[in-house]
Amino acid sequence: MAPRTQCTPFLRWALPRLGMRWAGFRKVRGQVCKRIARRIRELGLDGFEAYRRHLERHPEEWRVLDGLCRVTITRFHRDRGVFELLRGEVLPMLAEAVRASAETEQEGSRRAEETSAKVGKATEEWALPNQESGLPQRESVLLHIWSAGCASGEEPYTLALAERLEPALSSRGIRLHITATDADPHLLARARRGRYPVGALRDLPAGWVEEAFTPVSVPETNGPDMIDDAAPGGQPAPDRNAEMELSPEIREKVVFLEQDLREEMPGGPFHLILCRNLAFTYFDEAGRRETLGRLADRLVSGGVLVLGAHERLPGEGDAPSVDPAVDPPRFRRIRPGEPVYRLEAHGA
Repeated sequence: MAPRTQCTPFLRWALPRLGMRWAGFRKVRGQVCKRIARRIRELGLDGFEAYRRHLERHPEEWRVLDGLCRVTITRFHRDRGVFELLRGEVLPMLAEAVRASAETEQEGSRRAEETSAKVGKATEEWALPNQESGLPQRESVLLHIWSAGCASGEEPYTLALAERLEPALSSRGIRLHITATDADPHLLARARRGRYPVGALRDLPAGWVEEAFTPVSVPETNGPDMIDDAAPGGQPAPDRNAEMELSPEIREKVVFLEQDLREEMPGGPFHLILCRNLAFTYFDEAGRRETLGRLADRLVSGGVLVLGAHERLPGEGDAPSVDPAVDPPRFRRIRPGEPVYRLEAHGA
């Protein structure tokens, strides 16, 4: 057997070797210790110390341990204030910036045409929608969004639901192209399936569940351990025997990719990136700073990065150094107290 009392010192030893930090795991170590204890039993070992020796003798086992240390705490509309800010202010702000940029480019193109062709013909062409850019004047605008570490899909699907059901978006003609990535193929399979326990939907705005979900019968399921962080004592969400299926129209709005954030990222550029309760909770300092730089590289100028409710950017609040080359990208909180940051333009 593997006593749980041995797990904490084991994690303190192992996590730095995986590029992770103990502080991020302190409150969720029960989920991780349970998985590791199960792995120890599978290997027929006596306990955590024996597993440590096994890792030293079998380097390939580190990749297995890395997978066991992935923490999955998720539900729809998690951190309600963040999503209300995104729906009500951030997405409309980003859409207006894209629209203004497109109209400026169209105006410049129109003026160039007027200097090389008859004024009447140039004016006629300007009045037509710009089909190549997908940005008809004052009609619709497309925002590109990336949900990093999407687990079983609740976060990106919340955004897809907002595109369809949030008047602040639909009235402005805002459309979303959503890419969602995770390293766990089992979680991604659940995401594509689009079935969830009733408890995972309880924070959605009124009427959204009735509009977009259908009750379904529940087959026997097996998969990664999931924690509902709002349930008393970290217990599983209520009504686990009832499932709701998300409509195909909403599921089709999200493109899921199997990617480990540390090794691979979609190319972008994106107007909005959500990287919540992942890199900036569990990665060590070097990993957090590297990840922030790579995320910034995939944001448009003025794009928005969203963290978890209790996360901070590395170096946030520190005074800039004399050498700007060693400073992280410049982000500014959109609203005090909310982990929603805008990437400042170069030289701002």
